[in-house]
Amino acid sequence: MDPQNYSIEQLLGMSSDGEDLLGLALCIEEGLPVEAIDHLVAIVAPGDINLKYRFLPKPTLARRKNSAKKILTSDEGNKLARVAKVMSFALETYGDIEKARTFISKPHIMLGNRIPLEIALATGPGADSVINILGRTAYGGGV
Repeated sequence: MDPQNYSIEQLLGMSSDGEDLLGLALCIEEGLPVEAIDHLVAIVAPGDINLKYRFLPKPTLARRKNSAKKILTSDEGNKLARVAKVMSFALETYGDIEKARTFISKPHIMLGNRIPLEIALATGPGADSVINILGRTAYGGGV
């Protein structure tokens, strides 16, 4: 798959045309499948065996995987979608999966030398800040 065509839904392992944000919002509200964590982590940081535990603590993730429904809460799904949104924009901006991974995993001066992935994991406004930097990169706003 072309890195520039990774939608948020595709990064979460869902089928979608990438144009239906309301549909994504409803899926998050109803509960994303727990496998979405592994799917996103495999794209964002395939060598990081602990990243999935940043979305859910290890015991909670194990319980979710063994539960009958195997779904995430809306808060957990929202956190996952936030990171998928950042990664989707990084892939669109850089057009290369390795460059996108490098961007999200290295400290950035415009984030106070914090790591974009960490900022996006922490809060929605943090993810918005990372997306703003990507937008400046993509559209020549200087970074």
